[in-house]
Amino acid sequence: MNDLIGRVISFEKQVFPNQSALYARLATDGQSPKALMISCADSRVAPEHIMQAEPGDLFVCRNAGNIVPPFSTANGGVSSTVEYAVAALGVRDIIVCGHSDCGAMKALMNPEMLVGMPNVAAWLRHSSAAHSVVSSSYRDLESHDAVRIASMENVVIQLAHLRTHPSVAAAVASGQIALHGWFFDIHDGLMLGLDGDTGRFVPIHEDHPMPVALRAADRRATESASAPLGEAA
Repeated sequence: MNDLIGRVISFEKQVFPNQSALYARLATDGQSPKALMISCADSRVAPEHIMQAEPGDLFVCRNAGNIVPPFSTANGGVSSTVEYAVAALGVRDIIVCGHSDCGAMKALMNPEMLVGMPNVAAWLRHSSAAHSVVSSSYRDLESHDAVRIASMENVVIQLAHLRTHPSVAAAVASGQIALHGWFFDIHDGLMLGLDGDTGRFVPIHEDHPMPVALRAADRRATESASAPLGEAA
C-alpha cells in the first residue's frame, strides 16, 4: 500500500502539473468520452493503458469476466453505466473486451473452482451461454484452449446482452452506435477484433479496415410507422 500511496504523491507533484490545463478543461467543460469500454477487472488488463487514453477519453466499466447482464435481469452497476454512457454522454461506440488467461472464464469452464464463492458463481450465470457454445461446438479441447475460446465466445454473448438494453437498442436501431468485440492477448500484447461479417476474431492492424462487430447503420425494422401489416420494409 505504501508503494501505491507513493504513486499518488508522485501524480500530485509530477504528473498533474504537466496536465493541469487538461484537468482544468475537464473540470469546467465536463466529460465527453469517445467510447464506453466494458472490460474485465483483471489487474493485468488496464483499458486506459492499452488504449493509451488521456483523462476524459474513455468511459470504463470493469467487472469479473467483462459481463453485461441482460437488461431484464436486475438493476446494477453495469446496466446503469451503459444507460448513462449512451443516454447522457452520447457515447457512439461500445467495446466489450475479453482477454487471455481470464480467471472468470477458467471458473466458468471449471465450476469446481467456484466452491466457497456463491456470488461469483451467480455472476457467471450470465456467461452460461458461452459455456454451452464451447461444450457443444468445440471438441477435444485442451483446458487452456477451452478457456481462451470461452473468453472469445463470452464477448459474443455479452454483445448480444448489450442489445437488450433499451438505450442501446434505440441507438442501434437509429444508426447512432457501433458495437465492438475485442480480445486482448496478455502474453503477446495483441488485440483481436470481432468481425461481424464473418463472426471471427481477427488481428487489428493499422493498414487494414478495423473489424467491427456491429457497424452503425439504420436498423429500423420498417421505413414507416404506418406501414401495413405484412408489408416488406
